[in-house]
Amino acid sequence: MFEKETLEKINVNKQKFNEKLSKLKEKRPERQPEFVTDSGIEINTVYTPEDIAQLDYDNDLGFPGGYPFTRGVQPNMYRGRLWTMRQYAGFGTAEETNKRFRYLLEQGQTGLSVAFDLPTQIGYDSDDPLSMGEVGKVGVAIDSLLDMETLFDQIPLDKVSTSMTINSPAAILLAMYIAVAEKQGVKQEQLKGTIQNDIIKEYIARGTYIFPPEHSMRLITDVFAYCAKYVPNWNTISISGYHIREAGSTAVQEVAFTLADGIAYVQAAIDAGLDVDAFAPRLSFFFNAHLNFFEEIAKFRAARRLWAKIMKERFGAKDPRSMMLRFHTQTAGCTLTAQQPDVNIMRVAFQALSAVLGGTQSLHTNSRDEALALPSESSVLIALRTQQVIGYEIGVADTVDPLAGSYFVEKLTDEIERMALEYIKKIDDLGGAPKAINFMQREIQNSAYKYQQDIESGKKIVIGVNKFQLKTERPKDLLKVDPEVGKRQEAKLAKLRAERDNEKVQKILQQIKEAAATDDNLMPYFIEAVKNYATLGEICGVLRGVFGEYQQQIVF
Repeated sequence: MFEKETLEKINVNKQKFNEKLSKLKEKRPERQPEFVTDSGIEINTVYTPEDIAQLDYDNDLGFPGGYPFTRGVQPNMYRGRLWTMRQYAGFGTAEETNKRFRYLLEQGQTGLSVAFDLPTQIGYDSDDPLSMGEVGKVGVAIDSLLDMETLFDQIPLDKVSTSMTINSPAAILLAMYIAVAEKQGVKQEQLKGTIQNDIIKEYIARGTYIFPPEHSMRLITDVFAYCAKYVPNWNTISISGYHIREAGSTAVQEVAFTLADGIAYVQAAIDAGLDVDAFAPRLSFFFNAHLNFFEEIAKFRAARRLWAKIMKERFGAKDPRSMMLRFHTQTAGCTLTAQQPDVNIMRVAFQALSAVLGGTQSLHTNSRDEALALPSESSVLIALRTQQVIGYEIGVADTVDPLAGSYFVEKLTDEIERMALEYIKKIDDLGGAPKAINFMQREIQNSAYKYQQDIESGKKIVIGVNKFQLKTERPKDLLKVDPEVGKRQEAKLAKLRAERDNEKVQKILQQIKEAAATDDNLMPYFIEAVKNYATLGEICGVLRGVFGEYQQQIVF
């Protein structure tokens, strides 16, 4: 990038600068003993061309829309169209969530993102004894196709892109979505959206798993194969670093563990007989936008470059789309504070800005009151307007990768890539992500502990928590989920079971049981089952009987 003579001259001037800086520090010490990112990367006082002297523009940066995609996956990025503005929503019943969806679409949201309640996430119907007290609390309750029909009532599925945060029973929820589309007259090939479908990170960091890893991976590759043939515009997995970060990882660990999970999914699909270029273009990723502004921007750029190299060099992908790391971003829920919740608006704005400067394809901005409750309608509107201000008013979307060439950002990008690659090699040595779950859990726990120690010691400042505290009253108008939701869902299920063709449902469930014991692709069976109003809990119950359940190991 730079001529030798130029670098030598800079080095001489840098030595003079450092002498001057040392004398200044003796008189006026810096405000803290060290400056490091959240991943422990030392931050220099100033960066120069020396810090990126080894940077090869063509091989390390290139142009947007071309390998190695460091600068973005599209040639003109947001000059063509802005990122998809999603707001993660779901609570109570399908009727209530449908109203929230339609409100957000009216306010300019360009994609839907569905939050499911805990029983749905772990494959239980609302009338199961294990669901008591949890129905509709952290998301919407979806027991059958009837609920899914209500959820998307008056929402044309050929016009919107839908993301569903669902993992262990993802194939079944996708089957319901396909069935709803069919009822609307929308063909499968017209559907656009994403299912999270990332089970490894559930074992690592989140916990909404059902089946043992090998059976969960089988369900995932069944979705890959089915969608490659019938739902070509659907993102079949959203490989998620978000929850890894929420559990306490650093930015480097988020990149490394997420891409290690991605490697495991690609290998599993290849082992199942799929051609890499047949499914890899529909892989997508999901990252966290945390507080360390420049580290987050560099993280997104490093992840893109590293994934492109992995797909090309490790898996021999030929299609450039297979090498693109396309990702959704959500601002960091773990950084929201119950103290002075309005300050969360600023936190979210800067996190969202880092995602945009890092080249995200879609974005969810958290609401100011989410440390206290599910977001109110007014808080959701402010969160959406935050994205719209970034997109339409401040000019950051007018050129591609505007921070490219920054000595600091490029050096950080290199460091994050280097450190993440070291982790990936360690995971490879352990046998891959499914066998390295305990290792990744320990690394995350250690990072989370250190982060909390830094807050409690005052080394890391959190406004309103350990500095600039105020005595304030608890905010009013928080959203409260109706405690009667569970009873209403139970009544709906009782009516459904009384009116459907139960003999046909039992026949289809028996077919699923038999197919699960073979290598048959289960997606067609799931679609047929949900069309006949078999419930999520019934289908998962059959699979539990065949696959068994995963028992989490305790990691100290």
